[in-house]
Amino acid sequence: MFNSALTKILGKRLAFPLHLDDRNKLAMVDGDTAVRQSIYLIVMTVPGERVLRPEFGCRIHELIFDPLNKQTFVTAKRYVEEAIRRWEPRIDIIELDVESGEVDRSELLISIKYKHKDRPDPRSLVFPYYLNPEG
Repeated sequence: MFNSALTKILGKRLAFPLHLDDRNKLAMVDGDTAVRQSIYLIVMTVPGERVLRPEFGCRIHELIFDPLNKQTFVTAKRYVEEAIRRWEPRIDIIELDVESGEVDRSELLISIKYKHKDRPDPRSLVFPYYLNPEG
């Protein structure tokens, strides 16, 4: 019952990346998985990349060759927060942090603590974003 109630609120969407399920149909995701994939897609999409929605995405890609310093962290945090607030209305951001990876010095770790607007329990998501991909 909980899962169907959550699906009604959060919706159902195609899985990312697109793939076939065990019945050879396009795989679908719902609930928190759909939200997590949506957050990832928002942050990893460069504005202008989608033809029918050119404003969609996150400006973090403008920082790709910036130095790994406090100013870059602050700017990256602002860009990610603005994008998620604009494009993911199903959640409220509780806390968002951007910091350097410990092993790879060109890695930003994006940590997002959020909650679904209709649920009291917080969720979290951490994923890397790489600056200076050429070295």
